[in-house]
Order: sequence, then structure tokens, then C-alpha cells
Amino acid sequence: MFGNYLIGLREGLEASLVVCILIAYLVKTERRDALRPIWIGIGVAVTISLGFGFALEFGSQELTFEAQELLGGSLSIVAVCLVTWMVFWMRRTARHLKADLHGKLDAALQMGTAALVATAFMAVGREGLETALFVWASVRAATDENSGTQAPLIGVLLGIATAVLLGWLFYRGALRINLAKFFTWTGGMLVIVAAGVLAYGVHDLQEGRFLGGLADKAFNITTTIPPDSWYGTLLKGVFNFQPDPTVLQVTVWVLYLIPTLGLFLAPVGFGRSVGVKEQKATKATDEKADSGGKAASGGDGAHGDDSAVADGERVRDGARGAGGRTVGDEG
Repeated sequence: MFGNYLIGLREGLEASLVVCILIAYLVKTERRDALRPIWIGIGVAVTISLGFGFALEFGSQELTFEAQELLGGSLSIVAVCLVTWMVFWMRRTARHLKADLHGKLDAALQMGTAALVATAFMAVGREGLETALFVWASVRAATDENSGTQAPLIGVLLGIATAVLLGWLFYRGALRINLAKFFTWTGGMLVIVAAGVLAYGVHDLQEGRFLGGLADKAFNITTTIPPDSWYGTLLKGVFNFQPDPTVLQVTVWVLYLIPTLGLFLAPVGFGRSVGVKEQKATKATDEKADSGGKAASGGDGAHGDDSAVADGERVRDGARGAGGRTVGDEG
């Protein structure tokens, strides 16, 4: 359950930060009229992501055993590839994520309502579809088909709910945490979870006779760690641990985990000049937001809505705390 909670929290928080940055920028620049299209785009992205997850869960139940194993194994491998790419993408680009989103919003504001909806949909939809696929693969891997336990799914939902709450607190400027360290630790743990999902996907393909070696066990410690024991269930839920894996499963697990985790924990390859450029880009967008807020409130803000300006300041501070200290920012 904890492993799936981590997935829901990590993936959900990435989407929450994107939403926080989008909305905070519009509020700060006094473009509240553009909030409705943004929420429409977010709603459509969430709906499609949920529909995708339901289609995977209930659609796969209508397939034959071999087809289920082929679908489950293949999508587990695809999910691991997507999550690995996203973890490294966030690690590499998160420093200038806020400035990039601000630039896209500026362009969308010039183009109209449809562009705003599309911007929000693309920003959140990518995270949503990836999360739906990885959650489905992880829940499938962590759940024994014969037990019918709902603990992995509950863990995912609790993680997403926690991410939504944290996103709201970031928006209100009521929470300050070191997101760089948070995403580094959770990213490393997510790589470990992904390794287990990948191994289970290979096992699915072996059970469906699409890969050989099902009978070639690397080891069998079911008597030492019974799958139905509390610690066996814990290891299964957190790491997708299997007490009797095949040689191919162990080989794939090792070949994925060691180099991927090593690369992820290596220092980020950003030079000082790049960092300076990114700081300038972020500062420029913040200054633009400041000027936009002053213009909308009547120049110096004396004749405007003081409460709206104050709220905009808190929102910007919350967004800066969320968007300025994410994965890869070692400061």
C-alpha cells in the first residue's frame, strides 16, 4: 500500500504544481477571467485520465488469459519507460518549469479561450495519462488476483488526495518545504518501485508464454518470506517483491535498477551559466507579473482592490516556493 501511496503522491504532486503555477500566474496578473478556461482544460484532462484507467481495468477483464498477460506485461513495460523518462525530465527541466509555463500562458492569452483550454489540458493531461497507466500497472503488480485486496488502490487514492491538499497549500502560500530534496528522495524510491513493476511485467509475459524461462527460478524463499505473511505483504506492496522470481525477472530488475538509480542520483549536469539564464528568465516573468498586477489595479495599486493585490502576492510566493525549488534544484 505504501508503494502505491508514493506513486499517487509523487505523480499527483507534479500535476498539482503545474496547476498551482498556472492559476497563480493568472491571479497575480489579474486575469481571473481566464481561470474558467483553465479549469475546463484541467477537468477534461482529469476525466480522460480516469476514463483511460477504467478502460484498462475493466477492458482487460473481458480478454482471454493469454491476452490479459500480454496486455498487462506490455503496458507495465511501457509504464516503466514513461515514468523513467518523466522522472529524468523533471529532474532536468524543473528549474525553469515555471518560466516555461508562464510563456505558454502568455501565448495562449493572446490566442483566446480555446488556446487556454488546450494549454491546461496538455499541461495536466500528460501527467494524468502517465499516472493512470503507471498506477494501473503498479496496482496489478501489487495485487494478488486471488486475494482481491483493495489496499493498493486505496493507497494510490490517498496519495493523490494528499497531493491535491499540498497543491492547495502551495497555492495559498501556507506551506514551505524543500521540494528539491522531496522529489529527489521520492524519485529514487519511484525508480525502485518501477523496477518491481518491470519485473512483474516480464513475469506476466512469461505466464502468457510470450517469454520463456517461467520454470527457471533464481531462488525460492517462500518458506522464509511467505507471501501471505504481514512482512511478505509489505514487501509486495512497497517493492513488488516476489519470493520466487525467475532468472529473467531478476536479470531485468538488476539491469534496470542499478544504472537507472545511479544516473538519477548523479549530480545534475547544469553549469553555472545555465543556472544564471534560468534565474533571469524566472525573474523576467515575475517582473512581468508585477507590472501586470499594478496595471490592472490602477498603476500603483492605490485605487485598485487591495485585497486582490495582497492575495496575488501570497499566490505568487506560494507558486515560487512550489515552482522554484523542485527536482534538480540543489540549492
